[in-house]
Amino acid sequence: MSSSSSNSPPPPPPPPEDAWVGTYRRLQPRWQSANAYHEALIPISISRVNQFDAARLDVEMSAMLKEQLVKIFSLMKPGMLFQYEPELDAFLEFLIWRFSIWVDKPTPGIALMNLRYRDERASEARGKLRTGLEGPGLTVAQKIWYCIASVGGQYIWARLQSFSAFRRWGDSDQRSLLRWAWVLVQRVEGLYKAASFGNLLIFLYTGRYRTLIERALKARLVYGSPNMNRAVSFEYMNRQLVWNEFSEMLLLLLPLLNSSTLKNLFRPFSKDKDADSAGDDSACPICQNSPSIPFLALPCQHRST
Repeated sequence: MSSSSSNSPPPPPPPPEDAWVGTYRRLQPRWQSANAYHEALIPISISRVNQFDAARLDVEMSAMLKEQLVKIFSLMKPGMLFQYEPELDAFLEFLIWRFSIWVDKPTPGIALMNLRYRDERASEARGKLRTGLEGPGLTVAQKIWYCIASVGGQYIWARLQSFSAFRRWGDSDQRSLLRWAWVLVQRVEGLYKAASFGNLLIFLYTGRYRTLIERALKARLVYGSPNMNRAVSFEYMNRQLVWNEFSEMLLLLLPLLNSSTLKNLFRPFSKDKDADSAGDDSACPICQNSPSIPFLALPCQHRST
């Protein structure tokens, strides 16, 4: 027993008292990166209806401004503004962009829906998120590209379509350069519509990026204030839509109904039950006599009533 105990290795020395400090410093970066990763994955859900309503309100706002601007030129030559309509739309869209997005403010429709633009690239790189709605606004480059794509792109495309239609590119010869340019314009338009439709399906599934411009710029709409609802109530509009649909249904169905059948159906419930149902409908309601039109027979000149 004594020989075996003497041959056993001695116990390891205890670690120094500050050994945990080195271990903590070595593992601290890993713990912080893992914590930041989990914090950056806070799921947030932005109402898709609010985002669509914001776009619709912006369109209505542009239409109202355009109507007011057109009234200024009401005394001028009729139809003068028709040829400058793309420039007018681009000017109004530029004004809205200049006094909203450029100065880090939401557009009127976005503000009414309690939304704002956020740079999603900078938000994904941030490590400290509390509600998932934090994040900086758009950068200067994103604002400029947004203006170029939305305002300049729409103006150039509208002018190109009007110019090609006025010059009749589609009616040119099959092998002419104008015919190829017209086919290219149609194909580009088709590709854009297909891409917009695909982006719409992705937006309905994920709730991010309404348009291709927002997806390309990583400009996401998030709530401006998490504790505030949208500032627009659609109760009156919903009632108005219901009544409009009901009136259109009546206008469609009433001409298909037989009026005489309805009269016979409601006749027992009418107040005038003693009226003769077999009477002539053409009788005068005051004297109860049938009106007659006098005429003169030819060639005997007999007058009859």
